[in-house]
Amino acid sequence: MDSLSQLTLGAAVTVAVMGKRVPLWQAALVGAVAGTLPDLDVFIDHGDAVRNMTLHRTESHALLLLTLFAPLLGWLVARLTQSRPHWRAWCLAVWLALVTHPLLDLTTVYGTQLGLPLTDYPWAIGSMYIVDPLYTLPLLVALGITLWRKQLRWNQCGLVVSTLYLAWSMVIQSVATHQIKQELARQSLPFQQLLVTPTAFNTLVWRTVVMTPDRYGESYWSLLSPNRPLTVQWHPRNPQLFTPFKGHWHAERVAWFSHGFYALREQDGQTLIADLRMGEAPNYSFTFNLGSPDAPAQAPERAPALRPSLVQAWHKLRERL
Repeated sequence: MDSLSQLTLGAAVTVAVMGKRVPLWQAALVGAVAGTLPDLDVFIDHGDAVRNMTLHRTESHALLLLTLFAPLLGWLVARLTQSRPHWRAWCLAVWLALVTHPLLDLTTVYGTQLGLPLTDYPWAIGSMYIVDPLYTLPLLVALGITLWRKQLRWNQCGLVVSTLYLAWSMVIQSVATHQIKQELARQSLPFQQLLVTPTAFNTLVWRTVVMTPDRYGESYWSLLSPNRPLTVQWHPRNPQLFTPFKGHWHAERVAWFSHGFYALREQDGQTLIADLRMGEAPNYSFTFNLGSPDAPAQAPERAPALRPSLVQAWHKLRERL
């Protein structure tokens, strides 16, 4: 999720573990730093846009590797803060700040390879949008009150509320998926794969990607209008465009990382492949230029994506509620 959410979660977890063993601001600062550390891998350039996308959230988000790293970082923090008697508590606090980062990322649809080095599978629940104020604000406000009033119960309440919201997102995702499958069956619309994820900044309106071998469809389901007929907008997948790129690392990598939720199109003699999980037609957050069948790109570039403004996102949300 976004950096503010990760920073706040890390700080809140560390304050909860350390309590008043050390100054609250000190625990919050250490937790904020630890909660941010895994995302520093975005500054690593792996050589091309596809590698940069699919190698984000890898070793720095691996639960086993973070667990091995946590005692060293906890011991170092205890020395730097001159609180060596509490080094065990620091180790636990730092470990929780580190591992809750990929676990929170797991709730988004991007893909987090938290099983490395045992498996590189990009796990994703997809029940949370990458930015959701209803998750972050309670956590942030509760942490702020805790630091101001020196009362730990506020921080605990913030953690409980934010965790319950994550659970809510998974429950309502399951409800939305069930309702959408029923509606697709009612309309006699067969599908190969189905993806259900929240739209921007909320868990009320859910975007659906319906995959078939030759085309994909997008539709929206609202918790506030659950009985509204599902309208599916269909688009071509152009699977024939993938054939010349079979065995080509970048094309295969996007197909694998997207769990099969991809489509291709031609533009100016070039073949573009889009990860359909993030964004909306025709603008997807991750679209890559594979080059031409005769001259595949050795370092594919990421095509620019048009992001809607907050005002546009709000208007779209109101239309779909």
